[in-house]
Amino acid sequence: MPIRIGPVGRRARPLPSRAEQLRAILAVLDDAVAAQPEADRVVAACGEPGPARGVVARDCGVQMSVYHWLNQRPRTLYADGDLAESQDRAACLLAYHQWMLHQSLGLAFPSHSDARTEAARLWINGLGAPADGLRTLRDELRAQSVTDGGTAS
Repeated sequence: MPIRIGPVGRRARPLPSRAEQLRAILAVLDDAVAAQPEADRVVAACGEPGPARGVVARDCGVQMSVYHWLNQRPRTLYADGDLAESQDRAACLLAYHQWMLHQSLGLAFPSHSDARTEAARLWINGLGAPADGLRTLRDELRAQSVTDGGTAS
């Protein structure tokens, strides 16, 4: 008698091919890279001298939501082998973006303002090297997609 896994009468979906896995990860990275300019602008605005404007808080909140959503996407994808490592790296970089937005907002609108908080806030000037890392990962996977015979759409 065969062993059934899952609900009776339903077939398990086949695992995605390597090309499908790569396309799925690239789709997340493409969306994340497309969102970077606005996130970088908002983070930098949190570090501008003088009191932060309310629109900065609103825009930062919007970008935190964008990166929260993006940060969840890689976790829902199936990836194996070296693509699992790329998937993990993407998730870490997306978590950094979300964290940086959160921290920048906290520094721009502190509950208790003091000289140390203000000094830290003035050092904020954007997403930094992890933003470059996200673009580099996307570009490496895109090149791999072309090499593997996939499409780089």
